[in-house]
Amino acid sequence: MISKFSIKEVGKEVGLVAYHTFKISNAFLPLALLFASSKNVTQGELSEVLDQIFETFYKHPLTKHSKLLTQYLRQNSLMPNEQTTENLIKFVVNQAVLRSPVAVPDIIINEFWTFFHELFSEPDIKGLVEFNLDIVRLVLRSYEPLIVDVINILKEARRINQTILLDLVSRTRVIRGDLTIIRRQIKALRYIKPFFMTDPRDFKTQAKIVAKMVREFGPFFIKMAQVAAANSDFLPEEISKELAVFQEDVPPMSAQEVMDAFYECVGKNPYECYFGFNPHNPLKSGSIGSVYLAKKPVMIKGKEVLIPVIIKVARCNLDREFLMGKTVIGLALLSTHYWAPHSKLAPFFESILKQVDEFVKGFQRELDFMQEAKIQQRFAERSKKSFVWHVPKIYFASRKVLEMEYIKGAANVKLAIERVPPKIRANFARQIASKFLYTLILHIFIYQEFHGDLHPGNVMISSDGKLYLIDWGNAVDMQGKWEPVWDYVRGAIMADVNLMAEALIKISTNPEGNIEKREQIKQSIEETLKKKNVTPLGKNFIFQLKAEGLEGLHRRFQAVMHIGSNAQQLGIIVKSEYMHLSRSLAALVGTYWQMYENVPKVVMVFDVFKTVFQFPLVLLKDYFDISPASILGQFLNIFTMPIFFKNVSPIMVEEIPVLEPIS
Repeated sequence: MISKFSIKEVGKEVGLVAYHTFKISNAFLPLALLFASSKNVTQGELSEVLDQIFETFYKHPLTKHSKLLTQYLRQNSLMPNEQTTENLIKFVVNQAVLRSPVAVPDIIINEFWTFFHELFSEPDIKGLVEFNLDIVRLVLRSYEPLIVDVINILKEARRINQTILLDLVSRTRVIRGDLTIIRRQIKALRYIKPFFMTDPRDFKTQAKIVAKMVREFGPFFIKMAQVAAANSDFLPEEISKELAVFQEDVPPMSAQEVMDAFYECVGKNPYECYFGFNPHNPLKSGSIGSVYLAKKPVMIKGKEVLIPVIIKVARCNLDREFLMGKTVIGLALLSTHYWAPHSKLAPFFESILKQVDEFVKGFQRELDFMQEAKIQQRFAERSKKSFVWHVPKIYFASRKVLEMEYIKGAANVKLAIERVPPKIRANFARQIASKFLYTLILHIFIYQEFHGDLHPGNVMISSDGKLYLIDWGNAVDMQGKWEPVWDYVRGAIMADVNLMAEALIKISTNPEGNIEKREQIKQSIEETLKKKNVTPLGKNFIFQLKAEGLEGLHRRFQAVMHIGSNAQQLGIIVKSEYMHLSRSLAALVGTYWQMYENVPKVVMVFDVFKTVFQFPLVLLKDYFDISPASILGQFLNIFTMPIFFKNVSPIMVEEIPVLEPIS
């Protein structure tokens, strides 16, 4: 009986293997038809066909059986398993505690382990076959645009002539360039070992190692370092300073890269366009490109004169650098299925991988110089009449070369404040901060559009003390975003489960699909609020908040972060524009905070209230040239106000010292 049953099961299994093997061969038929058809292939069509092929591989019995083999190897410690993963995480946590510049309370460490154990549990750890299929699919997805180009060029070559084949060869050279990028990034990993070998309290050495590794990783990771530097309050001071360097200057482009960019976009070398152009000596270099100073002949009142201009040149292969950077992060996260397997971590890492894709989209917008020129010119027009803020004018724009107005003696805001004599430095910093905050309020609430990357390196002060905003690679459009953002913030503060659930669904990449998860989302939010002891606010919310005190307010903000993590576990991926919004807000808040580096923070709070209160008056002066002093005087004669509001904001009265030009 047992024998017959076994034979029957074996026969059934053999039949399933044969059936699914046949389905795999059938799955390649649509791919063959794409190649054979005369029509050009789109990326969507190729992606759909590849997904179908991989789906048949995932469903094959041998793929499923690989899980059993993987489980056996892990149980016998022949491969990394959940226990080794937990040991690895404990090592990383212990290293973080040892290297922290401040003592880490036990409650924070316990909170981390509570969060770790609350991650999704009990999904099957992937087998080796599934793991390798995931890696192959990720790499193919990164190369889908290039594969589509190659397929379509091959089709075109059949119809036209040999010149198309040269275009095909140039496309295939891209892969060679990608391999160079990947080799460089893999080589940069060698710094990880010396980092962990340093003394945990030797932050200076650690900072130098981190900076070297970021430089070698390239533009994509330098961009990420700039984001980290804008939010560096929780990093050791030495590491924070090293990362801040990437906001001001990074290794320059080679002279050959500059020449190639000019030939590609202008059709001639820069010496034919400008006087005094030196490709070996940029004024400044960033993750996207380098900035040069030169002189250009122009006709003014019938006379030819030379005027100084700024030329911004894009780095070569930036699109590939960003794509390879994203791919490397994806491969690193996928590889955790092998070297750090854990049933609770698997879904969390997969959600992070999808979120990284959305995060990178914000960076990729900065690669389009034509779009940057449109944004910068739009804000330059808006700033024409303003005495508070300014934007350099654009003279010429192409895909890789921008020409714009030169700002005499310009220095980034951090350097400008440091160059002012100590006696008046704090007052000068407050004046700049007041102008900066006014500009932000104007852009966000009046124009409903603001600069997408206002780290200190993009806020410049001219030699006569004027505030300039530069590097308009992207801007955040607030139209259509107010409602979900406000709902999320309001829901978080009031502990309104329904409001937060609806807001999370609206800002996700798949609102229609996530509607079906509404109850799961609400349940997750309710559980988090309950664990954090956060209760909904009622009509007497003022007394409720007063009774809870600062500790209660801290719990509410902590719950917001925890709910965001739970959303990733449920597979809810936040749209790139909302990720970009949070990154942009973090950058400008960090810049504003740095302006008050040597000023008591209570003064900063006071200045915020003053600038906000006097915003309408400054707006009248800024755009209608109506004296705010006279308006304020009439206003104060009518209404009795607290004495501290009768002091006019620094933005309106005090003279700004003239700075010496930078040589």
